[in-house]
Amino acid sequence: MNDGATPPPKKGGAAPFVLGGVVLLAVIGFAAMDGEDGPEGGTGPSPTAPPPPVTAIERVEDSGTAALAVPNVVGMNHQQAQDTLQAAGFYRLQEVDATGQGRMLLWDRNWRVVSQTPAAGSAAAPDTTVTLRSKKANE
Repeated sequence: MNDGATPPPKKGGAAPFVLGGVVLLAVIGFAAMDGEDGPEGGTGPSPTAPPPPVTAIERVEDSGTAALAVPNVVGMNHQQAQDTLQAAGFYRLQEVDATGQGRMLLWDRNWRVVSQTPAAGSAAAPDTTVTLRSKKANE
């Protein structure tokens, strides 16, 4: 019953707006996929540009496949070591607490690399995982 002081309840509520937003997002998502390789073909997304060549790192030929010389990062803080390896073309990096305590290296600049695998100067494919074993700088 309506006494005139309060408006009657509305029908429909926010559901049409939510449904409209979902439909809009779906349309935008499908539009963004236009041009990618799929069942109908297409040009596909443009590949990302490769990083600029690193002149300080010498390319090494290893049994017919191109490999890179692994830079020496022992003694560097963990962040600097990661930056150096990535600049050399190594992006698969694994970090390990060298004390065996299993701690996560949350603040990279607070850790020092004490060993690395593969060894510095060795030839490795760019997709090789480089493992950095580090300790906190004050240890």
